[in-house]
Amino acid sequence: RKFTREALMRHSKVGIIPGLAYTAYGGEILYVEATSMNGDEKLHLTGHLGTVMKESALAALSFIRSNQKELGLDETAFKDRSFHIHVPSGATPKDGPSAGITMAVALASLLTNRAPRPQLALTGEITLRGQLLPIGGLKEKLLAAYRSGITTIVLPEDNRKDTGDLAPEIKKAITFKFFDEILPVIKYVLDSSASKSKTSTAKSKNKKK
Repeated sequence: RKFTREALMRHSKVGIIPGLAYTAYGGEILYVEATSMNGDEKLHLTGHLGTVMKESALAALSFIRSNQKELGLDETAFKDRSFHIHVPSGATPKDGPSAGITMAVALASLLTNRAPRPQLALTGEITLRGQLLPIGGLKEKLLAAYRSGITTIVLPEDNRKDTGDLAPEIKKAITFKFFDEILPVIKYVLDSSASKSKTSTAKSKNKKK
């Protein structure tokens, strides 16, 4: 199934972050959705995720919680609040560490109420201390991104060397952003101006009513 540019625009919403995955059939776009509700302060995971991917989700939440001050979150942001991470297409098994960065940014987007930049995707493994580790299957992932109309991709710094021999059309169409740590990624990806624009629009509509 092909993703259109319109689909990418529709998914530029708070708590929904596009990632890149490598499967037996090649690369594909992987949307990570995060939400929360009053509850037992646990993390719920759905979407036919494998063990490694579940561990990445736990690491992502632990990192966000341990860096809540740096993200400008209130001390009660996690109190009596449970979180749910879902990766659609539940009939398809998914595993691997490269969604860690996407899960962390999805949680940060949800908690800060900031939408991601449009037509952007991420891939990278994270550590509890927020470092980004290199991933595999990069060429296949980038081909999927190119076909989907994605124009910016966030990658671990250690994968910079793997982009040197890409096809010219991919290099021309896609801008690569390389990072060593997750906090600068969150700052770059979450488009605060888009969130403010949506908030202002909502306020103006309420005033008219």
